Amino acid sequence: MLLSEQCISQNKIFDGRILSTRVDKVKLPNGKEATREIVEHKPAVGMLALTDHQSVLLVKQYRYAVNENTLEICAGLIEPGEDPREAASREMQEEMGYKPGKLIKIGGFYASPGFCTEFVDIFVAEDLIESKLPQDDDEDVHVQEVAYKDIPKLMADGTIRDSKTYAALAWLMAREKISPEI
Repeated sequence: MLLSEQCISQNKIFDGRILSTRVDKVKLPNGKEATREIVEHKPAVGMLALTDHQSVLLVKQYRYAVNENTLEICAGLIEPGEDPREAASREMQEEMGYKPGKLIKIGGFYASPGFCTEFVDIFVAEDLIESKLPQDDDEDVHVQEVAYKDIPKLMADGTIRDSKTYAALAWLMAREKISPEI
C-alpha cells in the first residue's frame, strides 16, 4: 500500500538562487490535516576522487551555515540543462584542479527527505587528469589527500560530518574492505 499526503495549499516563502522555501498544508491518509515546511533545493553531484596510490582527494572549506571547516568529497550543483556527469567533471576542475578520466555513478540519495527535495548523485572519479577551471567567486576550497587507511578514524572521530562524504567513504570502505584500526 502506497502512503501519500494530498496537498491542500502551498505558500511560497522565499525564492533564492540555490533554494526556495514553502509551507504546504496537507491532508494525511487518516483524514487529518498537517503542515509541511519544504526546502526546494537544486539537484547536486558529489565525487569521490580516487588517486593511483590508495588515497582519496577531499576538499576542506569553511561552511558558514554550521560555522565549521569541513572535510568533504568534491560536490556542487547541477546547472539547469546540465547532465550530472558534466556537472561532476566541471565541479572537480573548479574545486580540485582535476578532471576525471573515468566517472562511475555509484548511487544517489535525498540529503534530508523529511523537509528537503535535494537529490545528490554520487560518482567515483578515477584516472585523474590535471585540469583547472576557476573556483566560484564565493568559494575558498583546499584539496587534502587522505590515505585509505586513515578514513575509518576520520569517520569515527567526527572529522567527517558531512552526509554525502560519509556515504561515499562508507561505500569505499566496503568496496576496499578497509578495516577500522581505531
